[in-house]
Amino acid sequence: MLYIVSALKPEAQAFVDKYKLQKSKLQNYTLFQNNNITLILSGIGVTNARLATQTLINHFDISDDDVYLNVGICAAPCKHSIGELIEIGAISYRNTDYTFDTNKHALTCIDKEAATEQNSIVDMESFGFYDAVIHNPAIKKFHILKVVSDHFQPDIITKEYTKSLLFNVIDDINRVSLY
Repeated sequence: MLYIVSALKPEAQAFVDKYKLQKSKLQNYTLFQNNNITLILSGIGVTNARLATQTLINHFDISDDDVYLNVGICAAPCKHSIGELIEIGAISYRNTDYTFDTNKHALTCIDKEAATEQNSIVDMESFGFYDAVIHNPAIKKFHILKVVSDHFQPDIITKEYTKSLLFNVIDDINRVSLY
């Protein structure tokens, strides 16, 4: 099973449309599912991502074949193109660094939107997802994948724009999540 954690419905909509995921509920969360994918909407922020991810972990039996995936948008310096899919291998959160794959990009997880230029890729949920999966030894495979939505201009983000960014890279996301 592929378990996906996304903060907002526009980030999830490409998966819902492409894989014909059906809407359901799990506790206070909205799920979208088919026989191979379970996607949960976490809401914005580290705590929401941690709690949603933990809810998936607690509710579904974990097998060695399962993959946990955090997918969403991020802001990034101009050296990263808008629409670029970035694999995350390290997270900095509250001045602590967590590295899990040195061959991938580093990200800074922040608590508020970044409207001023940063030196790092930034998002608001990745550490919560990471914190939940890393503390469960039954989870063998997880990925954090972010799509560059802006260069620190959060006011340009719309629902349709977000959905189109994810839809444009959905096949690449699927390739990454399979290994």
